[in-house]
Amino acid sequence: MALTLTLLGGDYAVCRLDPAAPLPTWATQGAFWTVSRTAEELSVLCAAEQVPAGVRAQAGWAALKLEGPFAFELTGILASVLEPLRDAGIGIFAVSTFDTDYVLVAGQQLAAAITALEAAGHQVQR
Repeated sequence: MALTLTLLGGDYAVCRLDPAAPLPTWATQGAFWTVSRTAEELSVLCAAEQVPAGVRAQAGWAALKLEGPFAFELTGILASVLEPLRDAGIGIFAVSTFDTDYVLVAGQQLAAAITALEAAGHQVQR
C-alpha cells in the first residue's frame, strides 16, 4: 500500500506531566498538538519551543502526516509506514486522529526515515 506523507514544519516535543495536572495553556498552541490523559500521566505533544523550562520533555521530533482521511475499516495503514521504519532501526512516536495518523521520528533520523519510507513505495512531501 503506497501512501503519501507530508513532513510538518518545526521541531516537536513529547512531554510528561502529572496525571492530575490541569491542561496547560502552552500545550494547546500552534497548528499541531495533542494531549492524552491516563491514570498514570498527562502526555502532551506540541511544538518544542512552547515547552517551558522544567517540564519533563523529549524534544527533537519531526512529524510526518499520513495524508488521509482513512476509513476505520481499512487495515494496515499505520503498519505499512511503521514496518519500514522498524526495519531501518528508526524509533517512532505515533498519534492517531479521527481522519489520519501522524508518525514522529527523531530529527537526527529524519533523512534515514524518508529514505526507508520512499524505498517502501511511499511518497514523502517536504
